[in-house]
Amino acid sequence: MNDPQDPPMGSCEPADLAAIVAASQAGDRAMQRELFERCGDAVYRVAVRMVGRQDAADVTQQVFVQVFQSLDRFAGRSNFMTWIYRVTTNECLQWIRRARRRPIQALAFDPSDHRQSPADALPNKDLLESSLARIDPDLRCVFLLREVEELSYARIAEVLQIAEGTVASRLSRARQQLQIELRRMGWDG
Repeated sequence: MNDPQDPPMGSCEPADLAAIVAASQAGDRAMQRELFERCGDAVYRVAVRMVGRQDAADVTQQVFVQVFQSLDRFAGRSNFMTWIYRVTTNECLQWIRRARRRPIQALAFDPSDHRQSPADALPNKDLLESSLARIDPDLRCVFLLREVEELSYARIAEVLQIAEGTVASRLSRARQQLQIELRRMGWDG
C-alpha cells in the first residue's frame, strides 16, 4: 500500500512499474533488466548504509537474485518498493549476521544520490557514518528507512513486518544509540 505521505521513490515508482513487474514475472529478460535499472539505486543506497560500501554491490546483487527467484510470489498486495525494501533489509541483516561486524568505510558522499555532489557532503559525515555503523543493525535499519529513505512509520512497519509502535520505539532507541556513539567519537553538538 502506498502511503500518500511517503515521497516518491525516484525512478522506481512510475505508473508503468506494475507492467514492468508483470512482464518480469512472465520471464521477460529485458523487463527484468529494466526493473533492476529502475530499483537498483534504492537497493544499493540502503545496502551501502547497512553493510558498508565494500559489500554493498555484493548485497545488491544478492537482493536481485532473491527478487528474481521469488518474483512469482509477489502478489501485489503491497507496493512493489515496500517488497523490495523488505528483501533488501532482510538480506542486509543476514549479511551482517554472517560477517559479524566488519569495519564499515565511511562515505564522503552518497554514490547513488544524483542530487548530491562530493562538494556538498557535510563536514561531519564521516563521523555520522562511523557512528551509524556502530549501532544495532535492526535499529540502524529503521533509522535509515525513516531518515534517509524518508518512509512513513506505516510504510516502515509494512517493510519490516512490525507494528508502528515498534517502529517508533526502535527509531527512538536508534537516535539515542547514535547520539551516544557520536559523543564517544568526539562530536560535541
